[in-house]
Amino acid sequence: MPGLIEDYALIGDLQTAALVGRDGSIDWLCLPRFDSGACFAALLGGEENGRWRLAPRSAGPGTVCAGRSYRGDTLVLDTVWDTPEGSVRVTDFMPQRDRAPDLVRIVEGLSGRVEMTGEIRLRFDYGGIVPWERRADGHHIAVAGPDSAWLRTEQAVWTRGEDGCARADFTVAAGERVASVLTWHPSHEEVPHAIDPYESLAHTLQDWETWSAQCTYQGPWRQAVLRSLITLKALTYAPTGGIVAAATTSLPEEIGGVRNWDYRYCWLRDAALTLKALVSGGYLAEAAAWRDWLLRAVAGSPADLQIMYGIAGERRLTEIETPWLGGYEGSAPVRIGNAAVEQHQLDVYGQVLDSLHLARRSGLAPEENAWNLQRALMDFLEGDWREPDEGIWEIRGPRRHFVHSKVMAWVAADRAIRTTEAHPELKADTGRWRAMRETVHREVCEKGYDPERNTFTQYYGSRGLDAATLLIPAVGFLPPSDPRVVGTVDAVRRELDHGGLIRRYETGYGEDGLPGGEGAFLVCSFWLADALLATGRRAEARDLFERLLGLRNDVGLLAEQWDPVTGRQLGNYPQAFSHVGLVNTARALSSADGTRPWGHGSWTE
Repeated sequence: MPGLIEDYALIGDLQTAALVGRDGSIDWLCLPRFDSGACFAALLGGEENGRWRLAPRSAGPGTVCAGRSYRGDTLVLDTVWDTPEGSVRVTDFMPQRDRAPDLVRIVEGLSGRVEMTGEIRLRFDYGGIVPWERRADGHHIAVAGPDSAWLRTEQAVWTRGEDGCARADFTVAAGERVASVLTWHPSHEEVPHAIDPYESLAHTLQDWETWSAQCTYQGPWRQAVLRSLITLKALTYAPTGGIVAAATTSLPEEIGGVRNWDYRYCWLRDAALTLKALVSGGYLAEAAAWRDWLLRAVAGSPADLQIMYGIAGERRLTEIETPWLGGYEGSAPVRIGNAAVEQHQLDVYGQVLDSLHLARRSGLAPEENAWNLQRALMDFLEGDWREPDEGIWEIRGPRRHFVHSKVMAWVAADRAIRTTEAHPELKADTGRWRAMRETVHREVCEKGYDPERNTFTQYYGSRGLDAATLLIPAVGFLPPSDPRVVGTVDAVRRELDHGGLIRRYETGYGEDGLPGGEGAFLVCSFWLADALLATGRRAEARDLFERLLGLRNDVGLLAEQWDPVTGRQLGNYPQAFSHVGLVNTARALSSADGTRPWGHGSWTE
């Protein structure tokens, strides 16, 4: 059985990522990319679907470590085990690759003599393919179709099992170390050069420490903010600059439910918001890389703009189900790909233009194609903003005139106008854009606002509410002091409450076409903290933020949602959206306290 979602820590090499449980088991790893088939898929099935466990022999099934932490401001994980015979530390990491992906596990004796046991069960294609296994030159080799993996150790500790796995039993005394390296490569190519695990550890620590040292935030929540920024960086695909929404697929929004989606792709919205968090922290190189990825991914007609793309800009993300995987705690189906790629969501136009506006204001070198893209998007949006869409939450029901979508269409026009005001040399028809901005604003205030309840609604004519309307003051659509904003904040807080946090929307009103429910949505709860702060309720905002910080697991990670009833994290993990919310709320609270600890101003200024 997999552990709780929050039992896992993340390691990665900026091209893929693995989840390491508190029981010493790596239960999720896709190779060679975030969106490749998993070779360890026990997270969504069982150990027969692939895992790599390494723990003291005395630590039976279900036993967890004494403690674990990331080493400094890095993505190198140290797990400590205490046994009656002594203590050991297991260090897990993935060095940034030259060619092939490597997963390194180093066992180091701290005291006494500890007997260790290991089991590695490789199953390619999401646990569906049992590879042919053999030994050569002391290495354990697994091959199936296009995939090949080599397990190397400095000592011959791994032996071939009879049930499609490799096993190890060895003893480490204080001061001794035993390293194992798993390397993947295409089966038709020669095996890559073997890395030195200890040199790779030193280089990996240096790489992360150098990156983390660039963080400009010096406020009261520096450690939480920096850990979130490291997590966001870990979800970046270095070769292209694409940013995935999460490292996993099909972790449920409700245990036993069907709301299980594949998040290993690049949503324009999520990536744009991630970009803002990284820029706020001083990471302009990431902004430039994402801008370049965006220009490549969306090249073509603005009418063909998708809400998400593959990490290299792929457009076809066909959704299929994997019947051989039973799902996390029985939450089936397990889905690969995402059918929401076919949806029409107006808000992504606003997010894209907002992020490009931010990138330009943050000091990135001008990119002529970026402005050409903005103009083309605006030309299309001038006619399309009046159409209904599926909205920010990817409703799998009828298209609606969602209020948040219309607000973000207003944002698109507003940011285009601001750009031309700051750079009058740019070619533009700002007169048309101003007319559009005024028309959208007037329509939203007339059709998306319920005067009886003093709140903006989920869509025109709806009585349901939407947590995304909390962003109305954040994007500058209305000032925080506007009574309609205050009323919306109060209504959302009251009607979408879920154990002191908030849901995205009420499924009964939203008609999202799916059975069951979900937990409290963490980024929406951060948005509520932002809205409370903006409307003058600083103490309440700070209290909510501190509570949200308390929901992180022992290594500072957050999933998509939280279940206040069971006290568990839900949804794909770690979730970029949640960590973006943490960074931005910390920023807002620090600025409100007068510290202004960031290197850049608000993107709505």
